[in-house]
Parts: sequence; C-alpha cells; structure tokens
Amino acid sequence: MELRLAKVFDSLRSARAQAGAPLCAYVYDLAALRRHAAKLAGSLPDGCELFYAIKANSDLPILHTLAPLVAGFEVSSGGELAWVRTNFAEVPVIFSGPGKLDHELREALEQNVDCLHAESLHELQRMADIAARAGRTAPVSLRINLTLDTLAETSLMMGGKPTPFGIPAQQLPECLEWLRARPEIRLRGFHFHLLSHQLDAAAHLQLVAAYLEQARRWCDDHGLDIDHINVGGGIGINYRQPDRQFDWPAFSAGLSALLNERGMPGVAVRFEFGRYMTAACGYYAMQVIDIKRSHGKTFVVGRGGSHHFRTPYAQGHSHPFHVLPVDEWPYSFARPYAEDETVSVVGQLCTPKDVLAFDAQVESVRCNDVLVFPYAGAYAWHISHHDFLRHPHPAQWYLPVE
Repeated sequence: MELRLAKVFDSLRSARAQAGAPLCAYVYDLAALRRHAAKLAGSLPDGCELFYAIKANSDLPILHTLAPLVAGFEVSSGGELAWVRTNFAEVPVIFSGPGKLDHELREALEQNVDCLHAESLHELQRMADIAARAGRTAPVSLRINLTLDTLAETSLMMGGKPTPFGIPAQQLPECLEWLRARPEIRLRGFHFHLLSHQLDAAAHLQLVAAYLEQARRWCDDHGLDIDHINVGGGIGINYRQPDRQFDWPAFSAGLSALLNERGMPGVAVRFEFGRYMTAACGYYAMQVIDIKRSHGKTFVVGRGGSHHFRTPYAQGHSHPFHVLPVDEWPYSFARPYAEDETVSVVGQLCTPKDVLAFDAQVESVRCNDVLVFPYAGAYAWHISHHDFLRHPHPAQWYLPVE
C-alpha cells in the first residue's frame, strides 16, 4: 500500500475506534496537496502564472496550504470573494463567472481584485457604469467563447458551441469598439475556458496553442496592448482509470516549447486549476451498514451517500474505492459479506440514484468494514446537497503538513 493511503487508513482506524456510530468522514492530506501544488507551480515555464479556482474546494486549510504556492485565487461569486478577502487580505484575486450582481462588481473593485472576467457586453457596460460612479478603473479580461474547427470535445464543454459562458467571438469587434471610449475599463487580456475534464495532454496543449494564436491575431488586428492571456483550467481527473492520469510532465515540457516558439513577449499565460489541484488530496470514507442481494445484484449500503459525495453521480462514473477491513463485529449473528463478486455501493438516501460505485469487483467486503474513496478533494463535499433527509454531515479532518 502506498505511504499516502496508509496514512489515511491509520487516521481512519483511529477515528473509528473513537466513534460512537458508523464512520462517515472526509480526510484531506495537506502534505500531499503541498507536494502536488509545488510540483505544478515549479514545472510551469517562465511567464506562466498559476491561480487556484477555489470553487473546487474552499476549505480554509486547503487555501492556507496553497496560498504560498500559487499566484492567487480565482473566485466566482461575491461569497467566495468575501471568504478569500476575510482570510487573505493581500492575495491577488480573479473574479470570474456569469451573472455577476452589481453589488458583487462594486465589492470586487473595492477589494482591489486583480482582474474581472467580463462575460458579455451588457456586463461590460454595467462594470463601466459602476466603476465610473466609484471613481475607479476596472481591470478587465474578456472571456471569449471561441469556435475552433480542431476542438476535441470532452464530457463537459463550456464553449465552442452555444453556451451561457463568454462573449461569442463574432461579438468581439463590437465590444472592442465600445471599450475605446471607456477609460473606466482597462482591458488587460482575454480569458478562454472552452472545456473541462481534459485527460489528453497533447490535445490540451493544442488547445492552449490555439488560444495564444487567436489572441495574437486579435492584438495585431485591433492594435491591442494586453498583459496576459488566461487559458483557464480544464485538466481532468481520470476516475474510471486512476492509473492513467493526465500526463503533466509531457504537457509542461510541450508548453515550454510552445511559449519559446509562439509566446507573446510581456504577455503572461495564466492557468486556473481547481479539480486538478485538489482532487487527489481528499478521501471520502463510509462504514458499511448492510450488504444485501436483490434480483441478482449485490448492494453494499454505507453510512453517507451522494448527499455527501456527489462526484460519482455528477460525473456519471463508478468511483474507485479501497476496502479498509475492520475486524470487530459486535453482534451474535453471522456477519454479512460479499466475496469475489461485483457490487454496487449505495448510500442512505431514499432514491435509487444514490449510487457511488456500480459493477465494482471486490475480493472481500463485510459489514462494518470502511470503504475509502480517493480523488475526493474537489467538487465532492462542496457540490453535494448536504441537508437532504437531514442526515448528519460527515466528520472532516486534515492530515497535517509535515
């Protein structure tokens, strides 16, 4: 067993021994997070900036671990902005996302955000009006919904076709013409984020190259002076085949060659990583309450479910898991078990959609064992419908940075 998982198992054994009820918990390995983030930041070429998209996981210990390693945080709501500014007064902040409210735009200016990403001409107009009334200049990057003939689709597309996100590229000339008479807006660059869940390093490198080429063309055609191109995040986690993850070394090496050949002098390339930054540091654990067979299927029922860990349902996959054996059995009757068979792991909710894993082969799992789901550090607890049925929230703790 790898050392990192062994540490998680040890902490779960200790917690289970002290628990007065079946265990249900999130465990975060902050040392692993720090190593991973340092590797990503350290292997990016010169001229690149790495921001963390806090929507993936905004827990304060996560943010404290990442703050010294990243260029800043990306937020997508006034609530996220307030959370960051309350705890990190000086960290550079990018404010992204559709549907920004007027008070959020005002607060962003008051909180001296590094950049606002504009999603439409109407939002630009509101920004200009708010900035003028406040006597400020709004630093803005235009999010562009770019159509690319070579775009290879992933399971989650944010652009390249009709979506609510970004300014269609065909509308860019109108926006730029409007901006020329608006000194209260300072155009800093362009923001692209056409897709998420990218697992192909070569395809992602090709996408970044297309972003850079298009931004250069716009700068030449319209006489623009920008200081950065934000290429978003989009790198995914391979939940279905955990041993076949995105090839980061190949991507960073290819990015270095790309920027040497086609980079724009004085123009930084920004990344906003969320899932790829924190997913691997988190684990969701649920103790097995029941094992039952119904119509030729075996169901392992755990304490918790998709109201705590929505990732499998949101992504439509069977999530991998480990079995942590628990030898204690407090009852006088025989212990239910499944051995050398396929099972579905379900939770406590009153819906057949409460499935975390399906058709999963197990060597052995027994009632009272603990199932441990890796890659639960991003878009897991934070996107789940916590209070459905009013079940208790899971315990949460953080393995310290050594």
